[in-house]
Amino acid sequence: MILSFAPIALLIFLLFSAVQLFGADASYGPNQVALLIASACAGLVGMYRGLTWSDIQESMVAGIKVGLGPILILLAVGGLIGSWMISGTVPAMIYFGVSILNPSIFFAAAAVICALASISIGSSWTVAGTLGIGLMGIADSYGLPPAMAAGAIISGAYFGDKLSPLSDTTNLAAACTNVDLFAHIRHMLWTTVPAFCIALLFFSLMDSGAATEPEQIAALRAAISEEFNVGIGVLTPLLVMLILIWRRVPAYPAIMLATVAGVLTALTLQTDVVTKFALTVNPETNMPIVEGLWRTLFAGFEGTTSNEELNRLISKGGIASMLNTVWLIVSALAFGGVLERTGILQQILDAVLKAVKSTGDLVVATVTGGIVTNILAADQFLAIALPGRLFCKTYDDFNLSRENLSRTLEDSATMTSALIPWNTCGAYMAATLGVATFEYAPYAIFNIMCPLIAIAFGYLAFQQKAAVTPAA
Repeated sequence: MILSFAPIALLIFLLFSAVQLFGADASYGPNQVALLIASACAGLVGMYRGLTWSDIQESMVAGIKVGLGPILILLAVGGLIGSWMISGTVPAMIYFGVSILNPSIFFAAAAVICALASISIGSSWTVAGTLGIGLMGIADSYGLPPAMAAGAIISGAYFGDKLSPLSDTTNLAAACTNVDLFAHIRHMLWTTVPAFCIALLFFSLMDSGAATEPEQIAALRAAISEEFNVGIGVLTPLLVMLILIWRRVPAYPAIMLATVAGVLTALTLQTDVVTKFALTVNPETNMPIVEGLWRTLFAGFEGTTSNEELNRLISKGGIASMLNTVWLIVSALAFGGVLERTGILQQILDAVLKAVKSTGDLVVATVTGGIVTNILAADQFLAIALPGRLFCKTYDDFNLSRENLSRTLEDSATMTSALIPWNTCGAYMAATLGVATFEYAPYAIFNIMCPLIAIAFGYLAFQQKAAVTPAA
């Protein structure tokens, strides 16, 4: 165990040192270095135990392979944000949003809006990458704290991601524990609904007295309407995205098609904006329309209006803006791959199970297993699948229905994935919403409350469903 904990202790020390030295900039390189050094340390442990360098390298590649799908989605979202900025889609969402959403109820309203959208389409990532971007812009326009706005958006997005039958995590948790999907969803309501009610109460009580004055909002709306065509037609890319996901088109092609819709919208409705942007960046260009659109996709959009506040709001996006996050994900997944191949992760989870003496202890062990795997393997799917496979027999031994296990896996692994900076989910949310993970984490109330309620229910023996004994 001492040898197994050595790479983890080293990682904790290096991450702590990175934060002390670099502060908020730790995620822009120092954390990646820490993860790569810890991966090398874990590799040495594996070689000491008899693995070859070829085995270690294959484990790193296998770990990274798990994240290639999310990485492609992340890069595609970078292009999507850029195209939705230059097409006027996000500016129009801000323009209409500040007219409809009152600052006094913004946080609670944002959580509800994202919850309804995510339960319909089953994807927290897509909700954050579409509605979330617009809501962050509205919060910024009002002068509301971006960390709190991101926490509300993530709380709502994960409510639907957890309960929707279209969600990957919901299906995975049911499948790896051999539980009926809809029985799994029904059993999750016991922890999910109270957690979301607590989150809504928290967001409803948040003071928004520092919100921007109406005159400033009016000036912002005027600047948007002066720069962009804000007719209803510019919302076409958002409509395209929602239809594609409602039709269950996979995330990557759906995002790419919505990006194309953004480019076409910019080409037809925002020609002046595209030309102005291209000539500002490169006055000598001979093809401003083509260069403007192309540059937006890889480098992002930069506002060129006379309103500096609006420029700050809309200067976002581009595939290049996601590259640092990709580096973080690759480094973390390489570390997780080595830990799994060398047996370190399995040994740690086994040690967690040894402390189990009661139902409450078992729930704590499950929650701990999900969080630890999220931290070490950097992927929520592994955090569901590994403890799910490992803990099944223990739940059977305690005569507990596996619905308790599938629910607790979601309460821990799914919910905490967005709270860890180097996890694929935490890195994605930070990159998409523009708020560091550790900044929004205290305000992701729903994500925090789910594992706490699960543990409380475990020790109170409340809604811990007994296993059904087959009839003789």
